[in-house]
Amino acid sequence: MIRFGTPVARRVIAATVLGSGIAFLDGTIVNVALPTIGEDLGTSLGGLQWIANAYLVTLSALLLLGGSLGDRLGRRRMFVTGLAGFTLASLLCGAAPNTGALIAARALQGVAAALLVPGSLSIIAATFHPDDRAQAIGAWSGLAGVTTSVGPFVGGWLIDSVSWRFIFFINVPLAAVAIVLAVRHVPETRAPIRGPMDVWGAALATLTLAAASYAAIEHTGLRSVVAAAVAAVGLVAFIVVEKTIRHPMLPLGMFRSTQFTGANLVTLAVYAGFGGAMFLIVLRLQASLGYSALEAGAAFVPFTVLLLVLSRGAGQLAQRIGARLPMTAGPLLTAAGVLLLSRVAPGTQYLSGVLPGVVVVGLGMSLTVAPLTAAVLAGADAEQTGVASGVNNAIARLGGLLAVAAIPAVAGIRSDLPIAATLDRGFERGLLVAAGLTAAGGLIAAALVRRTAAVEPLTRASVLEACDDPPVAADHRAT
Repeated sequence: MIRFGTPVARRVIAATVLGSGIAFLDGTIVNVALPTIGEDLGTSLGGLQWIANAYLVTLSALLLLGGSLGDRLGRRRMFVTGLAGFTLASLLCGAAPNTGALIAARALQGVAAALLVPGSLSIIAATFHPDDRAQAIGAWSGLAGVTTSVGPFVGGWLIDSVSWRFIFFINVPLAAVAIVLAVRHVPETRAPIRGPMDVWGAALATLTLAAASYAAIEHTGLRSVVAAAVAAVGLVAFIVVEKTIRHPMLPLGMFRSTQFTGANLVTLAVYAGFGGAMFLIVLRLQASLGYSALEAGAAFVPFTVLLLVLSRGAGQLAQRIGARLPMTAGPLLTAAGVLLLSRVAPGTQYLSGVLPGVVVVGLGMSLTVAPLTAAVLAGADAEQTGVASGVNNAIARLGGLLAVAAIPAVAGIRSDLPIAATLDRGFERGLLVAAGLTAAGGLIAAALVRRTAAVEPLTRASVLEACDDPPVAADHRAT
């Protein structure tokens, strides 16, 4: 077992931080780049929704399968394979000649990320000595926080000064260094797992999410109706498969726990509202208020800082008073911040019109995420905490995916009009919907989440992953 502070420990942490870091950065930077991409490629709002969601569809559907592959075939092997695949997909994204090619490459990025990100923390958990594991995870999460904070600045500068294509090309040298470090210094580990892989479950999950996204984004016409029907049939088939096979990637029996089910419903509602709001506000800042990509990225730095500073305190608060109260108050506070942001319009000043909403959302999410993760883990059996964490992260991704697909349609934001014009018509309504979803998460917590006094402290990693992009099918507790 590796001891913290040794040269090999530093190299293992560097490899995992670089590997997971490119996935974290991809989520934050791509959202900031969407208006520029749309202008350069002549992409409609519907196309921008697909650029965001193609990645989320494959990542959400394959995340648990990717974690299982790492446990069975080798965590380092899958980590390196995911890095190589992510690098190739990033090159394809950067070289994409049109919207369709970029959407396809983004879907490939999601497949690779589903192999890559589960291995990041699981490598640390499996290779470090138990006495040093918490310290190693703390170092990993702190460095991950740095990459998340720097991402909007670096990405915005690349978009404004060079080209949006370089937000994908920059992944290549980072991934190359991570691959070399992993191959040379990360020991291979596996878990003693038997039984076949749940390939059918993964395939049905991907089909269902893709069809549901298509139906929500297009939302009119025969093809949308057919896609909705395919999604419904796929969902039923997925449930049947997961109930009948011996080794499902999603053990449905876990949802017999009211605590586990309630916490995941909170996750779905909160991240649907949060994801939909962030998608629309970034477009609003650039398309309607004339922000550059760098300015739009910098606008949310206070949000990231609040998460970094307050997440540990929120976890400690949940230890003292239980998870229910923070999980109720946090989403309601986040909803209030989204309502403030719904008033952003052409001519709004940052300090008076944007910053207050960003700060309130940051406070609300800081209060929510660590207790939420603790509640999820507390609702699962001890031997299933890794799977529980992976399920919760996949549901968070699913919430964002469905919101980006559906909220614009519900708000009357048309995908066939110029972005600035259609946002003027439906932006406020869209954020009202997002605020309603987020507030619903708080009400669900009040009704279904028990007090949960015995929750263990969580690292900042859980917060950063949930709010930015990625997610691992591994136990996030600092134990």
